[in-house]
Parts: sequence; structure tokens; C-alpha cells
Amino acid sequence: MAIAEYEKLDAMALSALIAKSEVTASEVLEEAIARAEKLNGALNAITIPLYDLARTVAKGPLPAGPLSGAPFLLKDLGASYKGTRTSGSSKLFADFVAPHDATIVARYHAAGLVTFGKSASPEMGLAPSTEPAMWGPCHNPWNLGYSSGGSSGGAAASVAARILPMAHATDGGGSIRIPASACGLFGVKPTRARNPSGPDVGEGWGGQSVGHCVSISVRDSAALLDATHGPDVGDPYFAPAPKGKFLDEVGRDPGKLKIALCIDPWNGEPVDPDCRKGTEDAAKLCESLGHAVTIARPEFDVAQFREATRILVAANVYASLAARAKALGKPLEKTDAEPLTWSMAELGLKYTAADYAGAITVIHRVGRVVARFFEQHEILLTPTMCSPPWPLGVLSLSSKDSDAYLTAVNRSIAFTSLFNAAGNPAMSVPLHWSASGLPIGIQFVAPFGDEARLFRLAAQLEQARPWKDKRPPMIGA
Repeated sequence: MAIAEYEKLDAMALSALIAKSEVTASEVLEEAIARAEKLNGALNAITIPLYDLARTVAKGPLPAGPLSGAPFLLKDLGASYKGTRTSGSSKLFADFVAPHDATIVARYHAAGLVTFGKSASPEMGLAPSTEPAMWGPCHNPWNLGYSSGGSSGGAAASVAARILPMAHATDGGGSIRIPASACGLFGVKPTRARNPSGPDVGEGWGGQSVGHCVSISVRDSAALLDATHGPDVGDPYFAPAPKGKFLDEVGRDPGKLKIALCIDPWNGEPVDPDCRKGTEDAAKLCESLGHAVTIARPEFDVAQFREATRILVAANVYASLAARAKALGKPLEKTDAEPLTWSMAELGLKYTAADYAGAITVIHRVGRVVARFFEQHEILLTPTMCSPPWPLGVLSLSSKDSDAYLTAVNRSIAFTSLFNAAGNPAMSVPLHWSASGLPIGIQFVAPFGDEARLFRLAAQLEQARPWKDKRPPMIGA
């Protein structure tokens, strides 16, 4: 059965309909599957369907909760779901079947979410666009010739196309916020270690990577974080406990916030006029809501930070590829990865243990700089990216134009990666669209551990300038 106004309903609204027995979880799932079958041929956003497994789960019984029965997608990277493939868009992992659930996946299912597939990611999550050789490019629903962002591009494209209202995503340098920006969605990168990474790893990329979601509404994101946050047994560290439920913060008065405005990135990359205009407009919107906006930003050694990040990522890439090759009983070879992935792995092999230890020291130093900045400011406001979404082909890991690739990477992560290193919670809010109709997200960053402040502000912005009913032309107004 077709569910009336499905495209306008967030996950909590769908769950409420199920709780009131107006629809069943199975009917909601079939609506999501029907939309996936209709749209995914154009989007290429869902790479591993799990429809029959989901149908069994949807029949219940399902746990009670504000998200119970809502359809869900897991990113095809790190989110192990027992008995299903997790490829990471890598040939080496193409046949990997998870022997157990990741902790966060178990928590998703304990919340009653119904996983019906895996969403596209670039190989090993290494690009701010989703164009893996293994699956082919994922297309942006707002314009199919453009990138949906990365590395959670499949999740963002699926949600933007209203196949479902919320999907799992991860962020190691901007990989929640960049796709959210590119696809006109709300996306929060939580505080470092707010959500668990286990049981297979203690942290991702030296603590820079953390998982959560992209969504059409603020409240869905808050409700999901309520269901998943907190340490797992044996976690090496974890975020400070929140004072209450994140969902309770949605709609609560944020007060008059001291907001620092930064439109020029630390790495010196130029900012597209549309992104600059959107950020300036967001600042004016914040002022109209009673907040005080001043120009300020944390300052740090950009060259040191860039090199430290390169060392941490490259070393982790090599370690992952080498471990998988060893498990397969084969030597690691150049043909095992896409060209730019292999270049990163080669770089990782060259670094020493002392290089890695030094990089960790630099990252921690940067985190202290950011923490001191937030002793004077309550929110930092920036563009999410320096540019609107990129055309497909520029950010492919198989690109032959490495200079163009690196330029696009630097313009994509110029504002986001700092807060992966520092660990601060940060969100991309869909407050602007370019002259050509492409979404442009605006980033807001809060002090370490203070997602609550972000959710209060986000809900205020959502009410002042609603975005949920903005939908890509491919699915109709």
C-alpha cells in the first residue's frame, strides 16, 4: 500500500503511525523498497540490498521506541551486520561476510530500526565523493551529473530522494557533513567516541572517525543518538555523558549564543560566491533569532595539521589493506586497490612509528587550540564546503588528474576536517541553495561534548527556515 505523504514523514512520524496501528512496519518497509527499486537505477545509492532479511525483521516483534519500525540503511563501510557483506567498496573486502554485529548496528536494531540494505561509499571511505570503481558512481538526486558527496554519499542520496527519511553515515574528515551539504540534508558528526566503534576497533583513524546519520529532520538525528550513544565494554575512551536526552533538547530555547563567524578557510582555498552568500545569510538569520555574531576563528599550524592527518589516514589505510590481504593468504598488490587508494597505502608504508606518534601529538595539540577557542565562543559558524557539489569524475579515486583531485579534496574538507581532529560535535544544516539549484550546507560547531547545544540551535533554525519539504526535482515538488 502507498503511505500517504511518505516523502514528508520523518522516521519518528513513520514509527508513530506504526505504534498507532495505522500502518505496519512491513507496509512501511515495502514502501521504502518500492521507492528504492524505482529510483536506485538512476542514483546507484544502494549497493547491497537486504530486502528479504528486512522483511523477516519487519514482521516482528520489534522493540518499542520512537524509531521502531522505521526503514534504515547501513553504510557499506565498517558497519558489520552479522551474516551480510560489508565490502567497503574494495576488491579485497568484496566477499567479506560479517561474523557478528558491530556494537552500533546492534544498538540500531535494539531501537527497532529495520535495515534493508547497504549504501554506497568510496573505496575505504577515502574521498569526499562516492564514485567507487567496484560499484560505479552514486548520483546526486538534485542533479544526476553531480556528486552526492562522500564518503556517506549513498546514504545521503537515498535520504534526499526520500527512499527513507534517515540513514547511517560515518565521518572521518567530513563524511557526514559533506554529503548532507551536497544533498540538502541535516547531518551531525557527534563528539569523538560519542558512539562506539567496537567490537573490532577501538577508534577510527586515530579517533577522527565517528558514526551517526544523515536525516531530513533534526529530531530523528537526536532520537537516534539517544539510542546509540555511550561506551561499549572495553572502549579505550568515551565522550562525557550528556545531562539528559538529546531528543528533549529539540525545541528547547538555545538562549542568546555567542557565535563566531569564519568564512575563509585555514588552508587558504577560495570560497565559492554561493557558499559565501549562504554563510553570510545564515549569520544574519542567527542574528535575527537573537544571537550575537562576531568574526573569529581558532588559529593553528595548518601545514603541521595537514601532514599529521595525512600520516594517520595513510598508515591506517595501509594497515587495513595489509591485514585483509594477510587474512586472504595473499600478498598485497597494486591491483588490489584503486590508484589513489594505492598511492595512500604506499605513503602509509613509508611512515615510521615515530612519524605516527608525532602525528598524534600534533592532532592533540590542535584539539587544545580549538578547546581554548570555545572558552570564548559558544558556536562556530562556517560554510560546510568551499564549493557546491562537484561534478562527477573530479573526485574519483581512479582519477588520472591527481592535481584536480587534490584541489577538490582540499576545497571539500577545508572547514570540516579540523573538528574530526579536535573531536568537537559539528553539524551541516541545509539553509541555502545555489543559483543552479544545488544544496549548500552551513556548518555549526560546538564545544567538545555539547551536541545538546547543536540540537537546540538546529531545531530553532529548522523552525525559522524549514527545509524538510524541499525535495529534488527527480521526485517532484
